[in-house]
Amino acid sequence: MDSEEPMKLLFVEMGVGYDQHGQDITVAAMRACKDAISSNSIPAFRKGSIPGVSTEHMKLKIKLGIPQSTQQHLDIDRVKSVFPYGKILDVEIVDGGLICSSGVCLEAMGDKNDDCYVVNAAVYVGY
Repeated sequence: MDSEEPMKLLFVEMGVGYDQHGQDITVAAMRACKDAISSNSIPAFRKGSIPGVSTEHMKLKIKLGIPQSTQQHLDIDRVKSVFPYGKILDVEIVDGGLICSSGVCLEAMGDKNDDCYVVNAAVYVGY
C-alpha cells in the first residue's frame, strides 16, 4: 500500500463479498467493499469534528484479498465506483480470498461451473 500522497489514518473497515453465480470476481470485490463501508457512519467528516476536514478531504486506500487465478479479471474501476466519496489513493490486490463450490451450477444465472468466489476487503479511511 504505497501511495505517494500521505494520509492520516482514522480507521479501517473490513468486509467480505461473494459471487455465488456467474463467477465474476469484480462482483465479489464490489460486495466486499460495500460490506466494509455499509455498517459505518462517519460524522466526523460532516460535522467539523476535525477542524478544516470535510468529505472533500477524505482519502481511501483499498486492499483486496482475491484468489490469484482470478486477479487478471478484476475491473478496478467498477470496484472504485462503490465508494460515494473520498479520493482513492491506492487499490492493492493481494493473494487471498477463496474459490469454493456453491453446490450447484445454474446456467440460467450465468454459471459456467459451480465455483463461488469470495473476496476480503480492507478499506483504510483517513484524510
